Amino acid sequence: MDKIKLFAPATVANLSCGFDVLGCCLDEVGDEMLISKNSEQKLRIPKITGQDLPLEVDKNVAGVAAKALLDELGEKQGFDIEIKKNIKAGSGIGSSAASAAGAVFGINKLLGEPFSTNQLIKFAMEGERLASGNAHADNVAPALLGNFSLVRSYEPLEILSLPSLPEFRILVLHPLIELKTKDSRSIIRQNVALTKAINQWGNLGALVSALYTKDYELFGRSLKDEIIEPVRSILIPYFDELKALAIANGALGFGISGSGPSVFAMCKGDVVAQKLKSEFQEFYQDKNIDFDLHLSKINAEGIKIVSD
Repeated sequence: MDKIKLFAPATVANLSCGFDVLGCCLDEVGDEMLISKNSEQKLRIPKITGQDLPLEVDKNVAGVAAKALLDELGEKQGFDIEIKKNIKAGSGIGSSAASAAGAVFGINKLLGEPFSTNQLIKFAMEGERLASGNAHADNVAPALLGNFSLVRSYEPLEILSLPSLPEFRILVLHPLIELKTKDSRSIIRQNVALTKAINQWGNLGALVSALYTKDYELFGRSLKDEIIEPVRSILIPYFDELKALAIANGALGFGISGSGPSVFAMCKGDVVAQKLKSEFQEFYQDKNIDFDLHLSKINAEGIKIVSD
């Protein structure tokens, strides 16, 4: 096999109580990538459409992640990475993670899979380091593994795959303002009150339990963030109003997607999700802010190989 075409999915990270350790994979939104072997023993990014992003390998998250994998192997085979960016940069739904994860997934396949999918996470994280200054895994892990992912430890790196629930529908509203991850991280307090930390641990544990016990209501009660959301939400237009609207219309929970500005509402079933989508659309259309709305199931596979 000399080339491979991929769907690299968007992701929602943190999920309120799981800052930097929890994320899930979306099914309807993602980048398209074409990765091909070349005969010049060079890693190249000849083409990116949809977003104005650097083609230089050392300045692009896909290039940095791919180079980390090839350097680990001492591999001289060259590759061309072409990307059709459908996930807007700075959207908060894992734009950089999709490119980084897609690059290492595709190259690994073309090399005969020297690494397991789980082992690819550490290479994709190098792309995240370039994008945000922090090599976090809560986006790249679910992009590669599908469903929900939990980072048990960064040193050493250990990622746990968590199940999803069949009726989950996740609605993402993206105000078309750019909020860079580096900027969003810079306002986070480095010390938190013990009482808030205890509440956060309890919610994260309960959320994981809810996935295994198939308890939608417990999952919703656990989607609470006492540490990050109060600080970051001030950067997102009409956050409090959207949250109130989501809960009033039956959403299980509501929060910030990644570092924002996107927000998400987790819903049970299509009826609630479609109604809330209409409510969000009507509310935001009057605010003179352009926006995108995405409604998706949870993607159980992660990155997918697609045919031409």
